[in-house]
Amino acid sequence: MIGPTGAVRVMVATKPVDFRKGAEGLAALVREEMKADPFSGAVYVFRAKRADRVKLIFWDGTGVCLFSKRLEDGEFRWPKIEDGVIRLTAAQFSALIEGLDWRRVHGAKEIPAPIAAS
Repeated sequence: MIGPTGAVRVMVATKPVDFRKGAEGLAALVREEMKADPFSGAVYVFRAKRADRVKLIFWDGTGVCLFSKRLEDGEFRWPKIEDGVIRLTAAQFSALIEGLDWRRVHGAKEIPAPIAAS
């Protein structure tokens, strides 16, 4: 899967939502529950009560996109169910969508560029 770059913001709603909602209903949740702008370009991630389903909405510049995935085998690794939102890096998001444990993905260690060749 071609995933987002490191510059994208990924926000995950930690509480399960009603998966009958479409793009408009999820955009309303972004505004009302997450206190965010669904047209900001960020990716908003929602889970169902069943841990094998995920929905995403994001604004691509021309419209609101809705992405849905159901794993045929296994479950997505979700954060603890609580009120609130967590932010994932692009790498963590890619792992989550693939059904991997996103908590095991860590950012690259920053190494300063050398001043002169040795």
